Amino acid sequence: MTEKKRYKREIKDHWYVQYNEMGFPAIQKGWVLSVDRWRDFDPFILMAEDWFKKGTFPDHPHRGFQTVTYVVDGRLEHIDNGGGRDILEPGDVQYMNAGWAARHAEDGVEDDVAHTLQLWLNLPKEQKKSETIYQNIYNEEAPVVPFEGGSLKVFSGKVAGVEGPMNSLVPITLSEITLSEGTEFTLNTPKNHNAFLYVLAGDIKAGENEVRLKKHGVATLSFIEEGEGESELKIRANKRRTKVLVYSGKPIKEEIVPHGPFVMNSMEEIRQAYDDFRSGKFGPPAV
Repeated sequence: MTEKKRYKREIKDHWYVQYNEMGFPAIQKGWVLSVDRWRDFDPFILMAEDWFKKGTFPDHPHRGFQTVTYVVDGRLEHIDNGGGRDILEPGDVQYMNAGWAARHAEDGVEDDVAHTLQLWLNLPKEQKKSETIYQNIYNEEAPVVPFEGGSLKVFSGKVAGVEGPMNSLVPITLSEITLSEGTEFTLNTPKNHNAFLYVLAGDIKAGENEVRLKKHGVATLSFIEEGEGESELKIRANKRRTKVLVYSGKPIKEEIVPHGPFVMNSMEEIRQAYDDFRSGKFGPPAV
């Protein structure tokens, strides 16, 4: 039996993150994915890149979506009002399903400057009342697939024959690809997944149209909305120590209202979330 031909992805759009200095204890912020384009990124809503010290993100609520936080550098302390408390280090990832009522804090540790990428991932309407869940995925727990000139680390989804440990309510893939200069790698993901990549370090050419991207470069990828099957994304490193993150997920195709710390399907539901938080329905503070 012959293998089905895989869909070959192209770079659909690309840009570089613009950064703004922030007031202490926050230091710098950039939008990898801007919330005003959430329809283009569905099921992803936004992604922020932050540098911050202790005191920037104290106790706060969330409802109606999930977060995937990748620690680039420094240490990140997570505290939630369900009794969870841990410190994440470079290369670690935290998954949170805010569901109906999350309340947590995310902060730098001691004098560290925490450098993180936080992705907001939508929940379908019927799952916005789901249970709040936190899951830490430590760097060494994610399976690694070595290849000549580099390696693939899988945090979420099934990629290259291995399964990532993240238990996302909305199935996604999250892969970290490390390449030496001149190395080319082909990443396979479901062809009906919307996808984007972010260049953490180095310099690449990506997609069938061979678009060049350097550090802080972001690209959305072509995909086919209907049907099953795999896609291929070609990535070639132009510099040593190149590192790329690739995220993919199937679009949910629902209208949403992202407002403050909440993501719901209407402004009425947003107002209800604020009322519920003020009336104590999210539980005690995370301290």
